This record gives sequence, structure tokens and C-alpha cells, in this order.
Amino acid sequence: MWSTFLVTDEEGRTVSPAAAGTVGGAALGGPSQGPVGLTNLMSGRSTFGGNKRRRTTSTGHAMSEAQEGKIKLAFFVAIVGVVLTVLGVGTEFWVELSPSKSFYNNQTCLTAHYGLWKGCSKTLWVADIDPERESCGPAELPGETNCTYFKFFTTGENAVLFQKTTKKSLNVAAAMLALFSLFLMVMGSICITMALSKEILFFLKPGSVCFILSGVMVLLSLLVFHQSVLAFLASDHTVTLHHELSWSVSCIGCAGAVLIVGGILFLLLALPYSPWRRCLPQKDSSSS
Repeated sequence: MWSTFLVTDEEGRTVSPAAAGTVGGAALGGPSQGPVGLTNLMSGRSTFGGNKRRRTTSTGHAMSEAQEGKIKLAFFVAIVGVVLTVLGVGTEFWVELSPSKSFYNNQTCLTAHYGLWKGCSKTLWVADIDPERESCGPAELPGETNCTYFKFFTTGENAVLFQKTTKKSLNVAAAMLALFSLFLMVMGSICITMALSKEILFFLKPGSVCFILSGVMVLLSLLVFHQSVLAFLASDHTVTLHHELSWSVSCIGCAGAVLIVGGILFLLLALPYSPWRRCLPQKDSSSS
């Protein structure tokens, strides 16, 4: 029965079937099954599964680790702009409205602040306000707050604050621009994620366009909102109001600038050449 486990080679020697397969494979010119073949097999598996640097991009060049690091750094800059935009759009501290401290009585005064979606009125104690300040505020002081969402997006009614009426069309336009900018940020983030995961540099170009346009839309939303505030103040002149833009506007302004810078960085990284390498030799030749 041992004949089933032992075979005879061409010279008459009895060998095991594994050794016979090795000899036959070598005689037939097949792949080596020894330590060298095992090393090649392991290296091939690591190249296929783990070493992503061997994959090539759509332009035929592999994405290096340095280039991937630059893309991730630019993506971090863009994400900072996205976070600032969400923080500014979701809060209602875009503008603060303050009448004089004696508008109602000598003990309490009323201040208001609103953003894209809702407005809040706050009752403050006059004793808590700085004596040198003529108007009521600031809104950070402790007091009773009452917040309501605007009816622009439901019944289409304008809001009335201190006998002044808001401009519905401008407020809705500012809100729509902000929402559209958030949609472009999502699309840009998807493009950059695809570029990093699939190592396709082509996705950097649409991603850069999305982030640049989103930054422009954020700044346009800020300008339209400021025009709505001016139209609100001009609707009635019976009550004198002191107004000032608050910290939400600062977040929106910084977000627009950061998004545009992030989009420009993606656009530079998508170029097939480095602008610095093309500019520096020209400077060196001109100086020599």
C-alpha cells in the first residue's frame, strides 16, 4: 500500500510525491516551489493587497506619499471651512439690535438678535448694563430669552421687531445661498475622498471647483444678509436702533476665505507640474 505514497523518479530513486512534484515542475520549466518561489509569492501578495503605491492614477503616474500628504493637508483646511460654515449657519447671532436703555422703563430693556432661521428677543436688567453704554445690551448678559423661527419658509409672513419689518426676499435669498454652499461642500468632500481612496487625481479638479464656489456662495450669503439688515432698519424710522454684526458673521466670513484657499490648494495639486519648480529656475537664471 506504500506504493500510493511513494513514487520513483527517472533515475530509479524513490521519493515522496511533494518532491516529485518539485522535480517535475523544475523539469517542465514551471514556477519554483522552493524558498525563492515562496518569497516571490509573498511579495506578490503584499503588492496586490497592501502596497497601494504600486497602483497608478489616471495620468499613468503613481500617487506618492508626499502628494497624498499634501492633499490631506489641503482637505483639513477645507474641513475647517466647512465646520465654520455649519457653526455660523446654525446659530442666530448674525446681528444684534439694541434700542436705548430707557425704551421701555428704567429697570429692564429689550434687545434682539437673529440669524438666517430664527430671531430671539432678550429682556435685560438695566443695572447689569455698562453705565457708559447708551443702548441696551450686549446680548451675552443674563436675562429672559424668547426665540421663535421665522415664518419666511412656512406661511411667508415677515417678522416685526421694534416696529420694523424684515425683508422677506433678501432673508430667504441669504438662507438659500447658505444651503447651496453646504451642498457644494458635501460634493467637494466626496470628490476629495474619492481622490484619496481611489488615487485618481482627476477628482481634485471638480473638488476644487466645488470648494471655491461654496466659499463664494458663503460670502454672497453674508452680503445679502447685510443688505437685508439695512432694509430692515430703513423700514421704519420711529424707533432708533443700534445694530452690530455678531460672532456668527465672523465665522461665516472666515469660512468663506478658508474654503476659497482650500479650493485653490486642490487646484494647484491637480496640476501636472509644480508651479514652484517652474518659477524658481527662472528666478535663478535671471539673477545669474
